[in-house]
Amino acid sequence: MGKDYYQTLQLTRNAKDSDIKAAYRRLALKHHPVKNTDDPNNPNKFNELSEAYDVLSIVCIDKHIRAVYDQYGDEGLKSGVPMGPKSEWNEGYVYHGNSDKVFRDFFGGDNPYSEFYATADQDRNLGFGGLDGRGRKKQDAPIVRDLLLSLEDCYHGAVKKIKISRRVLNDDGITSSIREKILSITVKRGWLPGTKVTFEGEGDQGPNTIPSDLVFTVKDKPHPHLRREHTDLIYTAKINLGQALTGTTLHIDHLDGRKLDIPINEIVKPGYKRRIPGQGMPLMSNPEKYGDLIIEFDVEYPNSLNSDQKLYIKEALINNQTTKKAHHQQNQHRKKPVTNNDDDDDE
Repeated sequence: MGKDYYQTLQLTRNAKDSDIKAAYRRLALKHHPVKNTDDPNNPNKFNELSEAYDVLSIVCIDKHIRAVYDQYGDEGLKSGVPMGPKSEWNEGYVYHGNSDKVFRDFFGGDNPYSEFYATADQDRNLGFGGLDGRGRKKQDAPIVRDLLLSLEDCYHGAVKKIKISRRVLNDDGITSSIREKILSITVKRGWLPGTKVTFEGEGDQGPNTIPSDLVFTVKDKPHPHLRREHTDLIYTAKINLGQALTGTTLHIDHLDGRKLDIPINEIVKPGYKRRIPGQGMPLMSNPEKYGDLIIEFDVEYPNSLNSDQKLYIKEALINNQTTKKAHHQQNQHRKKPVTNNDDDDDE
């Protein structure tokens, strides 16, 4: 034998929506597990009240569902029955089994007891459902996902299409199904990591909740040879020790397709960086202006040197410096003034 939800809430079959709300409010507060910790059967009673209210609150809104329930009972409501001109079977109702959720959705809070003796106006202001309303619907927490963008996307701008799957309510307002949807995101030039794009209400739909917002957070995809720090592009040049000492020309492929030829004439010392103004990323606030390109250096040292190579380096860097120092000292000695001895001349 099926369940009689009207009887569970101590109602007749001609009960109105306000009668159902009043009955659930009274019985839910009476049989809430917080107030009946000594009764082992109370949780089952509280769950039956929640299921009855969940069904009857929907039945009173949708005449088709009420007709199904009044004619076929809870078995027909849950199993589905043929409906419409083609007698197609509708999807049956499924109770989610969460009595606490029904209670929270009705009262708009977890614990109404602290405000139980408040006036009706105070009750409404606090968000607890009264005889004139079921209470505020709560919105689920935002769903946050990464939006991976290449440096080229943020340099030129782009349009990204993202397919999502979410649960959507069917026409009956009770059952739901999984459906796919394509979201379009227009990427603006200069977008920085951490930029957020919000699609309001694109989360899962439910009869008693407000769909959550879907939030995409920009994150850089790894690039083969560039990275960015704020609006600056960072390029790491790998050069050998000879190039670090004697100079070289770097050939850098830029994000806009140009090849930059950068001469390096200075000696590359540890920590040395070369800044090229205006060759970085567009500014988010003004895409017509750009950050800088900063070149860092990774100097590769030889693993070993043969005797000839060591001799050449000594001649160039050590012996040559010693010779220059000796020549400098000799020149200084030659320039020293010679003084005459007047006493010897007098003798």
